[in-house]
Amino acid sequence: MKVCVFGAASDKIDKSYIDLTCLLGKKFGEKGHTLVFGAGGEGLMGAVARGFKESNSEIYGVVPTFFLDDKIEGLYEECTKMITTETMRERKAIMEDMADAFVIVPGGIGTFEEFFEIVTLKQLGRHNKPIAIYNINGYYDHMEKMMLNSVKEGFVREKCSDLYRYFDDADSLIDFIENDKGCDWNLVQLKKN
Repeated sequence: MKVCVFGAASDKIDKSYIDLTCLLGKKFGEKGHTLVFGAGGEGLMGAVARGFKESNSEIYGVVPTFFLDDKIEGLYEECTKMITTETMRERKAIMEDMADAFVIVPGGIGTFEEFFEIVTLKQLGRHNKPIAIYNINGYYDHMEKMMLNSVKEGFVREKCSDLYRYFDDADSLIDFIENDKGCDWNLVQLKKN
């Protein structure tokens, strides 16, 4: 299975995030899975890639050419395959198409945007792939509360919380990714009821 991981590119975070994300990558790799990611060599992107590499797994990095030209961030140099794109939109589309599942580890604005895009696409029936949030150190607790409040206030349908799951341990997250059967509905169907 190709697992797309979205997460922080910054190393200026607590080491526990890096260690636990590296271990997650190693555990996925030991189970024979392949990594699809944004090709970053730092932060949690680099950590997950190092974890997959420890178990000799394939690693597919996808990076826009302007990251290379402008030296926006260091790349993970040991990818099995590096795919370059012209735009961020193209980068995300390739990662989304390649992936069989998505894992969101702690991150910033880019990670939030990637999460909400893949959840929106699943809600609209454009894919039915599992989405797991790795809630290391309770990082996503506030987002979970925000999402529950959005349901309570009527901005998001209650059933939409079935589109993804939160996990605070790697083993449960991997089990979910490997065994999820997907949703049996999409927003078009939900609106008809």
